[in-house]
Amino acid sequence: MDFSFGEEDQTVADLARTILEDHATNERLRELERAEASHDERLWRALADADLLGIAVPEADGGSGQGFLALCRLLQEVGRTVAPIPAFAALCLGALPIAEFGDDRTRAWLADIARGERIVTAALQEFASSDPLAPTTLAADDGSGIRLTGVKTNVSYAKQATHVLVPAITDPGEIGLFYVGSDGEGVSLTPQRSADSQPHAQLSLDRAPVVAGLDAPGRGTDTLRWIVERAISARCMMQLGVTERALEMTAAYSRERIQFERPIGSFQAVHQRAADAYIQVEGIRLTTWEATWRLSEGLPAAEHVMVAKYMASEGGQFAAFACQHLHGGIGIDLDYPLHRYFKWAIQIEHEFGSARHQLDRLGRRIAAAGIPVS
Repeated sequence: MDFSFGEEDQTVADLARTILEDHATNERLRELERAEASHDERLWRALADADLLGIAVPEADGGSGQGFLALCRLLQEVGRTVAPIPAFAALCLGALPIAEFGDDRTRAWLADIARGERIVTAALQEFASSDPLAPTTLAADDGSGIRLTGVKTNVSYAKQATHVLVPAITDPGEIGLFYVGSDGEGVSLTPQRSADSQPHAQLSLDRAPVVAGLDAPGRGTDTLRWIVERAISARCMMQLGVTERALEMTAAYSRERIQFERPIGSFQAVHQRAADAYIQVEGIRLTTWEATWRLSEGLPAAEHVMVAKYMASEGGQFAAFACQHLHGGIGIDLDYPLHRYFKWAIQIEHEFGSARHQLDRLGRRIAAAGIPVS
């Protein structure tokens, strides 16, 4: 069987890698960190000029319409360079749901997103619920329109976005998906510190008016599941990029670092630690590719996404720690680039939750469905 990517998807990845590696250098990242910039606007513009920000935007809406798989290849390359850009927020959480479910009003935003002139994001996490498919934020119609009340956390690029997608419970007890303006009435954004130093915010809603909706009544749960599965898969692809590049850096360092007149890569203990990390990265790769491909083909992928999420959480943490361990003291030197990969890997692990939690959920699902009989 041929498990290689299609020519268009590979072209996207190659072009993205060239642009990202040219711009997201260690020196440039240090410059942005000193300036405390929210993201690299110069790099974001370069990706827009190369028509890469419209990957998942239909051609009729100003994009190239190459689909979810191509978008994930782009996000994998963003992970490889730990580039501080709102690619996940704007392209996956923003453009992808609108392209699939948006109405005329929200679809008008897509061309701006593809040109890099607008960021739209989504608020999928809450303090009150660990399950993004079970929001506690409330939506109520007061006669003048729908208003939202609740608190969301860890909202990526919320302050830089024009609109935020908010899942909420409506009066009949169903899930609705609504957009609020990030600077609108009843909307409060509080910056949150994250492991990867990317912009995140707590979103507090106090009867905030809805400016647009995403889905017809009665289909909110299925639509939210569609969004969550693709968001998880996309983050897994970013974790793959982070860990595979960290492992490549570790292999190069092990060949160059001399101890006792020998490269440390020749020591058996280093072999074993690096091999264990390699196995974890390959586990992330295979499970993530399977989940991403199934989603791109419109196939059922709930369990595949859960497995990929577990591997990206557990395997990502293991691989990142092993790579930093094998670098010794230089692994925590802020002048050396590896520390960013460790922080990004840990951020994604934190977003996904503990590996034990992932296994428990997967086990309950398998127990409820029964073991397939061939």
